[in-house]
Amino acid sequence: MEKGRAFDWFRQAENDLEWGTDTLKAGKYSQACFISQQVGEKALKAVAYFKGYDMIKSHSILEIARSLDMPDDIIDMGKKLDLYYISTRYPDAFPSGAPYEYFTKEQADEALANAASILEVVRNIFNEK
Repeated sequence: MEKGRAFDWFRQAENDLEWGTDTLKAGKYSQACFISQQVGEKALKAVAYFKGYDMIKSHSILEIARSLDMPDDIIDMGKKLDLYYISTRYPDAFPSGAPYEYFTKEQADEALANAASILEVVRNIFNEK
């Protein structure tokens, strides 16, 4: 994949962060947590493509961050955000109830803040090159 596509992934991550912010304002906390995970994943995939990777099979921010030798704070944010990849969407992630019943505004706030932080790190990586 050419480096130009890396910026497409990055721009989509930026747009998804806006979507997550709007979703939080609407009180959809599980959905805001999920899209925050997506922001982090897409932003780090942008870095991978920028560095010349031709394929990234993982959806785990943690795995992608580790493979890119990202700083520990990004890895820690990835661990938190990865918890939202499945649990925010599938009812069988919990013993009963729908996923949206389990997530709070505080979780969504933190998830979006983590996603924004990852985006900022990636923006700086692009600006350094």
